[in-house]
Amino acid sequence: MIDFAAPAGPAPGYHSVPEGDGPWPGVVVVQDVFGMTADIKRISDRFAANGYLTLTPALYRGRKPGCVVSTMKSLVTGQGTAVDDLIAARDHLAADPRCTGKVGVVGFCMGGGFSLLLAPRGIFDAAAPNYGQLPKNLSALSASCPMVASYGGKDRTLPGAADKIEAALAKGEVPRDVKVYPEAGHSFMNNWDLPGPVSLLERVVGFNYSEPEAEDAWRRILDFFAEHLGSPA
Repeated sequence: MIDFAAPAGPAPGYHSVPEGDGPWPGVVVVQDVFGMTADIKRISDRFAANGYLTLTPALYRGRKPGCVVSTMKSLVTGQGTAVDDLIAARDHLAADPRCTGKVGVVGFCMGGGFSLLLAPRGIFDAAAPNYGQLPKNLSALSASCPMVASYGGKDRTLPGAADKIEAALAKGEVPRDVKVYPEAGHSFMNNWDLPGPVSLLERVVGFNYSEPEAEDAWRRILDFFAEHLGSPA
């Protein structure tokens, strides 16, 4: 864990560094609703193992209830401390002498929503939203950076989201790879390894990990990032 400079004061984040000397492209990883879990750290480490300098902001800043509420509000309004922290994380990576200057953003569930929100702002070079909530201003995606997006066909929380993203990106002729996995539900890339009763509830509501679809999504994301961020050293 490190602290990095942000408008609201030093922000905590999980920093993953590839082996070797670099330079490497950067990736901002955006947490799901559960926060800074072992799963999101594993995801960050996997990007680093594939040659990306990675920073995952701890958006809840200590898990205080007010921080959770304000983070959710930021997702809806597109502004606030969570958005500022994510932009600051991008700036931190871009300024690191070990970074090539190219930075992507990847998010899961809530983090996928933030990735969609930030993709049109001209600050990221590629985005990978995974089962993210659609932004209020969907038409803004016509000005998005290149995007690789993944959704589950059995995700009852986001019906038709992938088609809407595809249409918005197509209007701007944005380079894209939008895919729906017919047999996957929500959060199919997140392996939370939760306790038994919680894990059962997870499966009942369709929020469970599915390795075949997750690994295919990983392949697509890494291929897409290599194309648009530059091949890692």
